[in-house]
Amino acid sequence: MAKYNFSETEHKTANYCATISAERMEELYQKIVQIILIQKKYHDPHYNAQQLARDIDTNPRYLSVVINQRFGKNYSSLINEFRVRESSFMLRDRRYAKHTMEDISKTVGFANRQSFYAAFYKIFKCTPKEYRNQEINK
Repeated sequence: MAKYNFSETEHKTANYCATISAERMEELYQKIVQIILIQKKYHDPHYNAQQLARDIDTNPRYLSVVINQRFGKNYSSLINEFRVRESSFMLRDRRYAKHTMEDISKTVGFANRQSFYAAFYKIFKCTPKEYRNQEINK
Protein backbone atom coordinates (compact mmCIF):
# COMPACT_ATOMS: atom_id res chain seq x y z
CA MET A 1 0.00 0.00 0.00
CA ALA A 2 1.32 3.45 -0.84
CA LYS A 3 2.29 5.61 2.10
CA TYR A 4 0.31 8.78 2.63
CA ASN A 5 1.92 12.18 2.24
CA PHE A 6 0.76 14.72 4.80
CA SER A 7 2.19 18.20 5.09
CA GLU A 8 1.90 20.58 7.99
CA THR A 9 -0.29 23.63 7.46
CA GLU A 10 0.63 27.12 8.49
CA HIS A 11 -1.51 28.49 11.32
CA LYS A 12 -3.09 31.86 10.65
CA THR A 13 -5.06 33.99 13.08
CA ALA A 14 -8.20 35.58 11.69
CA ASN A 15 -9.42 38.99 12.81
CA TYR A 16 -12.64 37.61 14.29
CA CYS A 17 -10.68 35.41 16.74
CA ALA A 18 -10.30 38.31 19.13
CA THR A 19 -14.05 38.93 19.24
CA ILE A 20 -14.81 35.77 21.25
CA SER A 21 -14.65 36.30 25.00
CA ALA A 22 -12.91 33.72 27.17
CA GLU A 23 -16.25 32.88 28.82
CA ARG A 24 -17.99 32.33 25.48
CA MET A 25 -15.08 30.22 24.25
CA GLU A 26 -15.28 28.03 27.36
CA GLU A 27 -19.05 27.72 26.98
CA LEU A 28 -18.72 26.66 23.34
CA TYR A 29 -15.89 24.28 24.21
CA GLN A 30 -18.06 22.55 26.83
CA LYS A 31 -20.93 22.24 24.34
CA ILE A 32 -18.60 20.77 21.71
CA VAL A 33 -17.32 18.18 24.19
CA GLN A 34 -20.90 17.33 25.19
CA ILE A 35 -22.10 16.84 21.64
CA ILE A 36 -19.06 15.31 19.98
CA LEU A 37 -17.62 13.18 22.78
CA ILE A 38 -20.45 12.36 25.12
CA GLN A 39 -23.21 12.06 22.52
CA LYS A 40 -20.65 10.53 20.10
CA LYS A 41 -21.86 12.52 17.11
CA TYR A 42 -18.59 11.59 15.39
CA HIS A 43 -20.21 8.20 14.69
CA ASP A 44 -22.47 9.94 12.16
CA PRO A 45 -20.54 10.23 8.88
CA HIS A 46 -22.89 13.02 7.73
CA TYR A 47 -22.59 15.20 10.83
CA ASN A 48 -20.64 18.30 9.84
CA ALA A 49 -19.33 21.56 11.26
CA GLN A 50 -22.41 23.51 10.13
CA GLN A 51 -24.70 21.13 12.04
CA LEU A 52 -22.49 21.32 15.11
CA ALA A 53 -22.49 25.12 14.94
CA ARG A 54 -26.31 25.10 14.83
CA ASP A 55 -26.47 22.58 17.70
CA ILE A 56 -24.30 24.74 19.95
CA ASP A 57 -25.99 27.98 18.86
CA THR A 58 -23.05 29.70 17.21
CA ASN A 59 -21.75 30.37 13.73
CA PRO A 60 -19.23 28.17 11.89
CA ARG A 61 -16.45 30.76 12.20
CA TYR A 62 -16.66 30.89 15.99
CA LEU A 63 -16.87 27.11 16.08
CA SER A 64 -13.72 26.95 14.00
CA VAL A 65 -11.91 29.37 16.32
CA VAL A 66 -12.83 27.36 19.41
CA ILE A 67 -11.79 24.06 17.85
CA ASN A 68 -8.53 25.54 16.56
CA GLN A 69 -7.62 27.18 19.85
CA ARG A 70 -8.85 24.57 22.31
CA PHE A 71 -8.06 21.38 20.38
CA GLY A 72 -5.24 22.64 18.14
CA LYS A 73 -6.77 21.30 14.92
CA ASN A 74 -9.61 21.82 12.48
CA TYR A 75 -13.06 20.20 12.66
CA SER A 76 -12.29 17.33 10.28
CA SER A 77 -9.04 16.46 12.01
CA LEU A 78 -10.77 16.54 15.41
CA ILE A 79 -13.60 14.26 14.32
CA ASN A 80 -11.27 11.88 12.53
CA GLU A 81 -9.00 11.68 15.56
CA PHE A 82 -11.91 10.57 17.77
CA ARG A 83 -12.91 8.01 15.15
CA VAL A 84 -9.38 6.67 14.77
CA ARG A 85 -8.81 6.47 18.54
CA GLU A 86 -12.01 4.47 18.97
CA SER A 87 -11.11 2.22 16.05
CA SER A 88 -7.71 1.55 17.64
CA PHE A 89 -9.45 0.13 20.71
CA MET A 90 -11.59 -2.06 18.49
CA LEU A 91 -8.56 -3.28 16.55
CA ARG A 92 -6.86 -4.35 19.80
CA ASP A 93 -9.99 -6.01 21.17
CA ARG A 94 -10.23 -9.70 20.30
CA ARG A 95 -14.04 -9.41 20.25
CA TYR A 96 -13.67 -7.50 16.98
CA ALA A 97 -11.08 -9.84 15.43
CA LYS A 98 -13.54 -11.15 12.85
CA HIS A 99 -14.73 -7.68 11.84
CA THR A 100 -13.39 -6.31 8.57
CA MET A 101 -11.69 -2.95 8.33
CA GLU A 102 -14.74 -1.67 6.48
CA ASP A 103 -17.02 -2.81 9.34
CA ILE A 104 -14.85 -1.04 11.88
CA SER A 105 -14.54 2.11 9.79
CA LYS A 106 -18.32 2.36 9.41
CA THR A 107 -18.90 1.66 13.10
CA VAL A 108 -16.75 4.62 14.15
CA GLY A 109 -18.25 6.96 11.55
CA PHE A 110 -16.09 6.96 8.43
CA ALA A 111 -18.02 7.19 5.18
CA ASN A 112 -15.53 4.97 3.34
CA ARG A 113 -12.54 2.74 3.93
CA GLN A 114 -10.12 5.02 2.10
CA SER A 115 -10.71 7.98 4.40
CA PHE A 116 -10.41 5.61 7.38
CA TYR A 117 -7.02 4.35 6.18
CA ALA A 118 -5.75 7.87 5.47
CA ALA A 119 -6.84 9.24 8.87
CA PHE A 120 -5.52 6.18 10.69
CA TYR A 121 -2.15 6.41 8.96
CA LYS A 122 -1.89 10.10 9.79
CA ILE A 123 -2.14 9.34 13.53
CA PHE A 124 -0.45 5.94 13.90
CA LYS A 125 1.94 5.98 10.90
CA CYS A 126 0.73 2.52 9.84
CA THR A 127 -2.39 1.07 8.27
CA PRO A 128 -5.20 -0.28 10.46
CA LYS A 129 -4.37 -3.81 9.33
CA GLU A 130 -0.70 -3.39 10.26
CA TYR A 131 -1.77 -1.94 13.61
CA ARG A 132 -4.09 -4.88 14.30
CA ASN A 133 -1.38 -7.39 13.44
CA GLN A 134 1.15 -5.62 15.69
CA GLU A 135 -1.25 -5.47 18.61
CA ILE A 136 -2.44 -9.06 18.34
CA ASN A 137 1.14 -10.34 18.19
CA LYS A 138 2.16 -8.59 21.41
